[in-house]
Amino acid sequence: MSDVWIIGSGMVRFGKYLDRSIKSLNREVVNGALADAELDANDLEAAYFANSNWGRSEGQYCIRGQVALRAMGIQSIPVLNVENACAGGSSALHNAWLSVRAGQYDCVLAVGVEKIYQSNKAMMLSAFLGGIDADQIPETLKRYQQAEAEVGISAQFPQAASSSAETLPSKKSRFAKWKRSLSLPKDSWELLQTGVVLGNSIGWKTLQTLMRHGGGMGAKGHSPFMDIYSLAARQHMKKYGTTIEQLATIAAKNHHHSSFNPLAQYQFDLSAEDVLADRPVSYPLTRSMCAPIGDGAAAAIVCSERFLKRHSATRAVRVLSSILASGRDRSLDEEDIGARAGRRAYELAAVGPKDIQLAELHDATAFGELHHCETLGFCGEGEGGPYALSGITALGGVKPINTSGGLESRGHPIAASGLAQIHELVMQLRGEADRRQVSEARVALAQNGGGAIGVEEAAMCIHILQGPS
Repeated sequence: MSDVWIIGSGMVRFGKYLDRSIKSLNREVVNGALADAELDANDLEAAYFANSNWGRSEGQYCIRGQVALRAMGIQSIPVLNVENACAGGSSALHNAWLSVRAGQYDCVLAVGVEKIYQSNKAMMLSAFLGGIDADQIPETLKRYQQAEAEVGISAQFPQAASSSAETLPSKKSRFAKWKRSLSLPKDSWELLQTGVVLGNSIGWKTLQTLMRHGGGMGAKGHSPFMDIYSLAARQHMKKYGTTIEQLATIAAKNHHHSSFNPLAQYQFDLSAEDVLADRPVSYPLTRSMCAPIGDGAAAAIVCSERFLKRHSATRAVRVLSSILASGRDRSLDEEDIGARAGRRAYELAAVGPKDIQLAELHDATAFGELHHCETLGFCGEGEGGPYALSGITALGGVKPINTSGGLESRGHPIAASGLAQIHELVMQLRGEADRRQVSEARVALAQNGGGAIGVEEAAMCIHILQGPS
């Protein structure tokens, strides 16, 4: 089996692009990766295209990669479409790695492109419901409420703006009466305006159950995953004494890192006090602790050692391991998917947690980074909060985490996020990260999760990379 190398990398700055298309973002990022590798499109033998939302937003449910690549003149080569929720981009890279390692191809493309942002906020947020089992939403809501009651932490944010229902139209129509009967919180009426789409996709009964829940699982104007993360954070707080101030330290650190990243969606500094004072989302999470919604694209070109010998190898980054894992039904006391996948990744790469010099972790919220530091063995179980406070994970620390700004600040266009992590690590391992450069970076890890079933991610990829000699 061949060693596998990343010979080219590219990324479009994450942001809100109402005026751009999937094809436009794809063209820019693929051309950027080809230029970085000093190759042209004729060198590509196959492509793995990750996307989650194009079908929902524009009706392109199938052959997404073929359509996007053909629009820029890339045709005939095999194209595999990859959908794995937020782990889509890293899953595309995993497939590219597998095909090259097996000797099937010598040079392939992995690309993730996503447009999530749109003017209809409720429709935009409803897309995240596809990351959980749609048939099980009523049961999930019941389990969520039971788990909340068991946590026993009732601490609240400072009093926020009222979430009372919108003023109803004066017309006493049958439709208006039905709207009133649901007792909707503020901002949720927009969701019903997209009811035809939602009702057909998750079922009308399920939709009414979700809205009657009145606040949890995303009904308050944020993704349902923020509620899932907030519950996990509160469980951790109860068990280990983790504090909201420790979470704020993580978020402030990542916002500081992103201020050095010209491709980040957010490029401003925040203090821990700023983070704590920001708008409440779902206790203990404030807006600054959560990944923003946006659009973007990232790509990597993967090649064999045989191909590399015919090209310049001075900037190539070696893929020491690539692991794709799926979640399972388990209790909270059983081993987490991150620990299982991490152990396999370390074994394949013949390294351990102490050998990792920097990492990009899936921090859809600040708690995500804390949790993954523990499951990947960077610190002990329950020690993620003090670990963050120690400064170890900041630039200049022993093991910088999320030097790109992470999902919290670099941004999180679902299928593009995993490859954006790879782009950051490639830049770091080449010594090309400018003001956020980690000194003498040699071995790095990327962890990217997607979806949620039960108490863990539905999918997770871990990649361990080694820089040029």
